[in-house]
Amino acid sequence: MVEEIDDATRFKRAFRRYPTGVAVVTASPVGGPVGLTASSVASVAAEPAVLSFSVATSGRSAGRLLEARDLTVHLLSASQAHVADAFARAGVPRFTADQGWELHRGSWRLPDALAELDCRVESLVPVGGSTIVVAGVVATRLGPASAPLVHHDRTFRRLGPVVETRTSGVAGAGA
Repeated sequence: MVEEIDDATRFKRAFRRYPTGVAVVTASPVGGPVGLTASSVASVAAEPAVLSFSVATSGRSAGRLLEARDLTVHLLSASQAHVADAFARAGVPRFTADQGWELHRGSWRLPDALAELDCRVESLVPVGGSTIVVAGVVATRLGPASAPLVHHDRTFRRLGPVVETRTSGVAGAGA
């Protein structure tokens, strides 16, 4: 039986049941680097390459990140849950060497991330207590191929075994 969703609590519970990939979004505005964990990153278009993500505007990091015109989206591997955790909590050290960060030409890089997407913000869309960021991708770096970090039911996880379907292994199936 499906519960009727009629309030914010049930809405949040519904989306806790839906797994998402995990990324850390960073920028280097005036005042130093800033970053946050995002589980709402989505591909919008391939040509031109555009992505989006949502930022709750209540956090201090969110305000500084939303001021930046250039940012980098780091798609995390399952071995980088500690990085996602650090950027999801206030008062925890960020951009540290033990998290894998390297400073390269003024930008923070996470070489072991699945991918890094350098972006230019195209639009900010305020929605409730959040802002949807739409950004054009200007450069993509692929890291080592490995299992992605997944967020499900308020917990970081790794993917399980492949579920076989009629299209499993078929070229062109899915994205």
